[in-house]
Amino acid sequence: MSTTQDYQAAEQLLRRPARPGELVIGDKVRPQWIDGGARFWYAVSNGVGRRFMLVDPAAGTCGPAFDHALLAAALAAASGQQVDPAALPFMAIELAGNAVEFDAFGEHWRCRLDSYACERAESTPPGNPLEVPSPDKKVAVSRRGHDLWARSLSDGREWALTTDGEPDHQYGSGPDCTSNATLLRKIGLPHLPPAVAWSPDSTNVLTHRTDERGVRQTHLVEARPADGSAPLLHTQRYAYAGDENMPQAQLVVLDVAEGTVVRAQAEPLLMPQLSPITTKWAWWAPDGSAVYYLDRPRDLRTLTLHRLEPATGEVTTVLSETGATRVEPNQFMYEPPIVRVLADEVLWYSQRDGWGHLYRYDLRTGALLGQVTSGQWAVRQILRVDEAERVVYFTASGLVDEDPYRRTVCRVGLDGSGFAKVTDDELDHIVTMPDNQEYFIDSASTVDTPPVSRVRDWAGRVLVELERADISKLTATGWTPPERFRVKAADGVTDIYGVLYRPRGFDPARRYPVVDNVYPGPQVDRVAPCFDPGGMGLDAEPVAALGFVVVALDGRGTPGRSKSFHDASYGHLADAGCLADHVAALRQLARTRPWMDLDRVGAFGHSGGGFAAARAMLDFPEVYKAGVALSGSHDARYFNLGFVETYDGADNPEAWASASNVDLADRLAGKLLLIHGEMDDQVHPDHTLRLADRLIAADKDFELLIVPGAEHTFIDCLTYVRKRCWDFLVRELMGTQPPAYRPAPIAIDPELLGELFA
Repeated sequence: MSTTQDYQAAEQLLRRPARPGELVIGDKVRPQWIDGGARFWYAVSNGVGRRFMLVDPAAGTCGPAFDHALLAAALAAASGQQVDPAALPFMAIELAGNAVEFDAFGEHWRCRLDSYACERAESTPPGNPLEVPSPDKKVAVSRRGHDLWARSLSDGREWALTTDGEPDHQYGSGPDCTSNATLLRKIGLPHLPPAVAWSPDSTNVLTHRTDERGVRQTHLVEARPADGSAPLLHTQRYAYAGDENMPQAQLVVLDVAEGTVVRAQAEPLLMPQLSPITTKWAWWAPDGSAVYYLDRPRDLRTLTLHRLEPATGEVTTVLSETGATRVEPNQFMYEPPIVRVLADEVLWYSQRDGWGHLYRYDLRTGALLGQVTSGQWAVRQILRVDEAERVVYFTASGLVDEDPYRRTVCRVGLDGSGFAKVTDDELDHIVTMPDNQEYFIDSASTVDTPPVSRVRDWAGRVLVELERADISKLTATGWTPPERFRVKAADGVTDIYGVLYRPRGFDPARRYPVVDNVYPGPQVDRVAPCFDPGGMGLDAEPVAALGFVVVALDGRGTPGRSKSFHDASYGHLADAGCLADHVAALRQLARTRPWMDLDRVGAFGHSGGGFAAARAMLDFPEVYKAGVALSGSHDARYFNLGFVETYDGADNPEAWASASNVDLADRLAGKLLLIHGEMDDQVHPDHTLRLADRLIAADKDFELLIVPGAEHTFIDCLTYVRKRCWDFLVRELMGTQPPAYRPAPIAIDPELLGELFA
């Protein structure tokens, strides 16, 4: 049974992704570049406050950006407020000569670092989160109504860049279906910053005019608005799979000073989910001489690179590739395309030989010059191209025998010669680097090895070590590292990988119920190869703390490996990330782990994982006895066109119908909890209500919770919703009553919110 102490531990672990630094200290370095990237500072949360560190890679130094105790004393003396040096009252600093500036107690302060004298100072007006500043920091662009406006950052002068914007035909907006309007309202923002890309010389802006005039309108009813008024109707443009009309984007170049508008002389880009500028499918050449962009038809089987002349709008085709299934510039939908335009060549990502590799093309003729990388592994990201030395640096997965998902930093000549590993070890490497690309920050970890962050040069030499993550607070909760495992898929041949979390207070002599924490992709993995569980891992650790064995894995059809492995999901969204592989994995794991009780197995998932959790109950009722489905996309026919058609095909209504839990509701045999936010504008609540309607018609017992006002992630009621899930699993799989415990609401770290909309 779960105790109050177990619930307390689960609550702490639930906070881990939402409150970085509370349980793990020093696991993330978020550099703030200064001196053109030659140096940087970063802040490390210690659970109560932050310490600020200054790094000079060339000198090989990393140390406190200032004396925290002296600054705290000086600020206390100047402000009359109490200041704790371990919890300084600010989140960011500005290093200016021999002084540090910051905002605290509602004022701007400047503290000299030779005398530690703090004084009130004139502050630069804070940047507007809805503006996009130019590289030279002289002008910023923002949305106003349906148009784009510019503002001088020196004198505040404003002027319109476009004047013909209209409702549903406006400038710089992404598709309404992914605009996150409900979440933005909760954090006080009217919309996202505009989708614009400045030219390197700060004279022009690349944007697009978004056309959603023919896109289906959908509706949400807010029962009790924040002001307590009568119910409100919210209307959203949201295309379903198979709809004739979807959002489109006409690329436009705006001359900021002259006010001229140059439109691309080409058909608008299809934009079913995300802005091509936000996702970096459209970008400026480094010298500003051209704009390059990628384009695909609706069937996604051809990927084309175009060149746009900024002065005239003329568009020419650089190169194109066609395949039997979707041709993608990256298996991970939300990561930038793995394409780089050089002075005379193009580095092009292709899976034509069965793996994601780099190919080299002539920029002028589009002729193939040769394959740059090869082997049974995949390029994940281009990091740097040294054209003088004719070398490309990149990350790749599949070079670590123990775990094909771990990333390795590599180099190879543009002619394909001289391949070498820059990070030659068994760890997973996450890379961050400044614009000058003189060095990179390397965070190395595994799912059970805490990260070490270092600055390296491009030969792989460590210039300076930054942080070794401290997990003592995490282990104090009773947490133990997860076990990375490899088993065979349901075909008996293919290796699949996952992680297993043992329950808190694990005793091998006991038998424990099992929870499969599912997410089916196919656009992202469920299990990251690094120490950070990420958003997809939000629920695994807390549920294990309650006394469950928790399993998470990536079945066939998820990204990160070969083309064929990913294409197992093409036309098969109904398989929910190959649930047959999950069943096979559970049975193999239990053979050597008698403490796993496969008579008490549950499924738990959010969003696509909500669909998968319910689908597990319907397709494998003999295995899954209980399920929790949060914000589930239960019927592909009424879901986001871009997602469904990418993975099930652009004209495949039979597959869309197969990916419907609604039509299978009469199969339910176990205990099911359905939860949805009333104001979920990503996966509309009608998905869960449609399923509930069919369950009622089939006379099935189930539980339903509709959360008033909640958006897709339940961001402002996370602990309430998760406790309802925990209680359900404890009752249905442990057969006991949960303790009367009320977790405190979780306040999301502002830095994390910033990352959501970066």
